[in-house]
Amino acid sequence: MADTAQVATAASSRDPAIGLKAVRSLRVLVERLEALQVGSAREQGWTWDQIAQLLGVTRQAVHKKYASGRGPLRRKD
Repeated sequence: MADTAQVATAASSRDPAIGLKAVRSLRVLVERLEALQVGSAREQGWTWDQIAQLLGVTRQAVHKKYASGRGPLRRKD
């Protein structure tokens, strides 16, 4: 599912197959958006503490997910 409006509509479908597929698409979108914003914050000098606070997670959790080339921000060479 590529179209955001279509995914949002599908997420409330009474058909579980359609709704669950939409939830999976939304999860992928959220992960990509989070990675993009974490990368942007780090490039602008934000600390792991600042990022974690706004994401509602611990510093350790966000650091583990995104630091040292691991997680969604790693380069795919």
